[in-house]
Amino acid sequence: MKVIEGGICSVRGVKANGIKQGKNGLAVIVTEGEHVATAGVFTRNKVIAAPLVVTREHIGKGKLKAVISNSGCANAFTGEKGIGDARWMAGILAEKIGCKPEEIGVASTGVIGRNINHGIIKTQLDEVFPILSNTNEAGTNAAHAIMTTDKSSKEIAVELGNGARIAGIAKGSGMIEPNMGTMLAFLYTDARLKDGIIDNCLKKAVDKSFNMVVVDGDTSTNDMVLLTSTGYRECGEAEFQQGLELVCQSLAKMIAKDGEGATKLIEVRVTGAESPGDAGRIAKAIVRSPLVKTAVFGKDPNWGRVVAAAGYSGAEVSQDKISLKFSVGDKEVMLVDYGKIVEGKLESLKEIMASAEIVIEIDMGLGKYGATAWGCDLTYDYVKINAMYTT
Repeated sequence: MKVIEGGICSVRGVKANGIKQGKNGLAVIVTEGEHVATAGVFTRNKVIAAPLVVTREHIGKGKLKAVISNSGCANAFTGEKGIGDARWMAGILAEKIGCKPEEIGVASTGVIGRNINHGIIKTQLDEVFPILSNTNEAGTNAAHAIMTTDKSSKEIAVELGNGARIAGIAKGSGMIEPNMGTMLAFLYTDARLKDGIIDNCLKKAVDKSFNMVVVDGDTSTNDMVLLTSTGYRECGEAEFQQGLELVCQSLAKMIAKDGEGATKLIEVRVTGAESPGDAGRIAKAIVRSPLVKTAVFGKDPNWGRVVAAAGYSGAEVSQDKISLKFSVGDKEVMLVDYGKIVEGKLESLKEIMASAEIVIEIDMGLGKYGATAWGCDLTYDYVKINAMYTT
């Protein structure tokens, strides 16, 4: 398996493009193939945005031939009008492609409680649709179009040993956690998979990636991950799963690194937990903790906040069995060794805390299960961005 250039447009049967004008953007991705299949994972927020309602219905009726996604307006908490607007978006793209509206996925991101502007979306679609292509630039344009407070676009493509490709674009910067965040991810592959397998593979990959990212602890109304296969190449399930998880985890780390106002990426690796659920709870409690996040921002070697977060996570914990270390690259510092504090390590920890990417490893000493979560520091700029989000 290797990382390749080209983003989503490196996948056979995928064309895309996008446009960004101020806060308003529009991305269009169109697929073709003999064995097209689509799977989706959606927000667990009970206030669910209209585009997700419509897209879930469409996936339930079969495959998606295309996706239309706007940024600048979430079309969330907009009632029946919002549902109608999402159906309208599907309809205007379906008309251009020459397919049924039920074969179109719809996504939106932006401010909650506002209705979409038909004029802007129609005008942008008229500009984007004629320039759909399979070039690297077109895929990158689509990735830029769905950004909101993101500082950078997020895209990756890999080629498996058998030649099959998996690629994705994503957006996400704030309102991230506990199960995905204000994030959209559109994943594509030319691997041909048996019926039902693509859905199962996506759920497994999301659980190990997007569901393990924390920026601020808020769950969005608009989270959506879609995976579409164009089915041009035979592929084994195990190899495909490995590639899909690499793509999803890479995008998840990009989201964590690009958290609103963030200056540092935090990776938490838990080992020795009593159960898989406990491992996940501990990892996410640590990257979610405002005290851990602010300590990382301030380069404060206050490692006790990490074990405190593990202790209140709800997982089984025995403090006399915990081991803890921080690392960056090949430099690491052991702070707790099987419940005993290792003295004289604070200066070394300060050096690691000054790094842009920090790995926190905690061994619970209770079992064989592990999990990894990603997050970022909590900065003054996070407050500024979200205090003035609509102004």
